[in-house]
Amino acid sequence: MKKSYIGALSIMFAAFLWAVDGVIFTPWVLKLGMTDVPIFVFMLHATSSLFLSYFFFKRFQELKNLDKKDWFSFILVALFGGALGTMSIVAAISIVYSQGLNISVVLLLQKLQPIFAIFLAFIVLKERLKKNFYLWSLLALLGSYFLTFGFHIAHFSLQGMFVPGMLSVLAAFSFGASTVFSKRAIEKVSFAMGTSLRFLLTTVLMFLLIVVISIFYTTGLEVMYLGFAGFKMLTWSVIGVFLLIAFTTGGMSNLIYYYGLKKVTASKSTIYELFFPFSSILLEYLLHDKILSLGQWFGVLVVLFAVSKIVVLKNK
Repeated sequence: MKKSYIGALSIMFAAFLWAVDGVIFTPWVLKLGMTDVPIFVFMLHATSSLFLSYFFFKRFQELKNLDKKDWFSFILVALFGGALGTMSIVAAISIVYSQGLNISVVLLLQKLQPIFAIFLAFIVLKERLKKNFYLWSLLALLGSYFLTFGFHIAHFSLQGMFVPGMLSVLAAFSFGASTVFSKRAIEKVSFAMGTSLRFLLTTVLMFLLIVVISIFYTTGLEVMYLGFAGFKMLTWSVIGVFLLIAFTTGGMSNLIYYYGLKKVTASKSTIYELFFPFSSILLEYLLHDKILSLGQWFGVLVVLFAVSKIVVLKNK
């Protein structure tokens, strides 16, 4: 009972830290002038890698257990869960923040992650799908529409929730893919080494992306971001916030989450993780005085209900 209690509190605390990251820390960095998404994501993982390097070197011998396929799995985890997923959600928050919209909406859309994780496991790992999976998935997608647009007709324009909503769904897909590839990646190493490797490899991938962007930028081609020139946006204040993130909502929150996950069942962890969306909604209301519309509340309930059914179905 005590072990389960500690595990539950750990997962709920990690979920709360994720909400703090999305509602407070990410907008804080954007407000300080760091709007270049690749540099943003690079700094997120580079600073967390400094903190996690302790676990990497402490458990360095575990790397001998990895073969080429294991390394390839870790690279895919870093590519989807680290680079693509994080860039998508940061870009979504950036758009929502610039337009004064409700940040909790794009954070809540990430709860679609289990749908993509289970479906990709069916494709990649050949895991069987339950009969009702498609029904609950369609219901969750319908709920995501109401969560994004409320009871209004969708406007497919650059303004409003359409673009950040699509970016959030892309993030959910990326994190879901990361979950699938993680199943092989973490088989032969501890959760501490697995977390360290994910952040370190993501840092390398983001650096390579910045190099590519810099090549296009210096040759005069029009690109969305600046490459190495984006580092000029870094101030001591911005670096300080990134370090704060690393020791709280970044690498630390991941370690707390996996610590709790080892003490409770997967089905219970899904319930405890609901602390994330509710914390997001509450923080957005308390700090920014923004609240979901009636239609969006309906979407929240539909999405959480359908995703919970999918996870329970999977665990059975």
